[in-house]
This record gives sequence, structure tokens and C-alpha cells, in this order.
Amino acid sequence: MSQEKKISVLLVEDEENLHEALKLNLVMQGYEITSAFDGVAALKAVEQEYFDLIILDVMLPGLDGISVTESIRVQNNDVPILILSARDSGADRVLGLKKGADDYLTKPFNLEELLLRIHKLVEKSRRIEGKNAIGDKYIFNKNSIDFKAQEAINAKGSFIALSKKEAMLLRLLIENKNEVVTREKILQAVWGYNVYPTTRTIDNFILNFRKYFEEDSRSPKHFQSVRGVGYKFSE
Repeated sequence: MSQEKKISVLLVEDEENLHEALKLNLVMQGYEITSAFDGVAALKAVEQEYFDLIILDVMLPGLDGISVTESIRVQNNDVPILILSARDSGADRVLGLKKGADDYLTKPFNLEELLLRIHKLVEKSRRIEGKNAIGDKYIFNKNSIDFKAQEAINAKGSFIALSKKEAMLLRLLIENKNEVVTREKILQAVWGYNVYPTTRTIDNFILNFRKYFEEDSRSPKHFQSVRGVGYKFSE
């Protein structure tokens, strides 16, 4: 993901004064903020957009923050979640972390500490994303790809002009070789924020890759779909 994109944060807090104060401070730090004031609205936002981080109050109208966290994790979404809570008991903290939160901060909190924790969670997420960066050229099974030139030559010697999105998706899958890349991660890295194509669009890209690079496109060895989860590249 290019660094010039703003870090996108979903802020879920029903106490309006605190919500506005947090939003103001986060915008001043350069974050792009989407607001939600209850649990149902938070889940709807997560379905419609990609976020780098979710800041989530526990005590929300309708659906509480712990239930929201649980629902997000059930969908295989690994977005970092920072829980805010007025409850300081060890049991509450353990429950929040057990249900999938990455960090837990009790109210009232120090603003500097909150900003520091946000920064650490975003950095950790970025490090995980870019763990196997590759160069501009990549060769596998007699197929050669030039990401910068957006072109490839397959094992049969055929020249392939790649679209920008095809080159980006190929790079993402190859950088995460032998691991399933979730639909959410593909949408964020290739299509950018808040622009969601259907799963069928990604499937069509995978079908193209099979035509380009597989010996038998009906029995793929390199580009696989993992139903309900995402897509995987293997050599």
C-alpha cells in the first residue's frame, strides 16, 4: 500500500463530546476518520469500507463493543482493534482481548498514550502486510513478470500486457506466497479505500492469471481460490 494514503480509522463512541474531541485530535494527527455511534452502525461501516484501525468503546447502544469485536473476527477480518472502556476490571480486559481486540485502554485516558498506542498498532499492521517485499521482476515455473513495465512472458513464450490492477494483485499474492490473502486485504491493497468491487471481480482476475500462467487452467497449481476466505499463490 502506498504511504501517501491517509490512515483510515473507524471511531465508534456514543458519548458525543468525547467522540468529537477524539475525532478532532485524530484529524489533526493526519488520520482519516469515519464515525459510528453504535455497534450496528460500526458493523455496517466495516462491511462497506476498509479501515487500518478501529477504536471501539465497550458500552454502546444496542450491540456492545465486545460483540462488535467478535463479529468482525468471525468474518476473518484482521483489522487492528483498540477497545476503550470505563470498566477497569481485569476480567473485562481479558474478555476484550480474548474476543479479538489488539489493545485495551481504560477511561479516563491520557491523550498522548492513546495516540502512541494507535501509532504502534498501525505500524505493526503495516509491518505484517509488507513482510516479503519482492523486486520489480519475478520468475516462477518459466513464467517471468515485470511489475514495473506491467508485462509478462509466460512459459509458452507468449507476451502478456498486464493492467495496473493485475500487476498489483499479482505482486500482492506473490509477496504472500503459500499464504491465503483475504478478500479485505486485496481490496485495500489493490482497489484502495472505500471502493469495493464484488468478489466476482477478483475471481475474474484469478481466472485471467490461470489462463496466462497455468499449464492447465482447469487444474491450477499456482493460483487458487480458498472458498469464503481469499486467494493463494504457490510455486
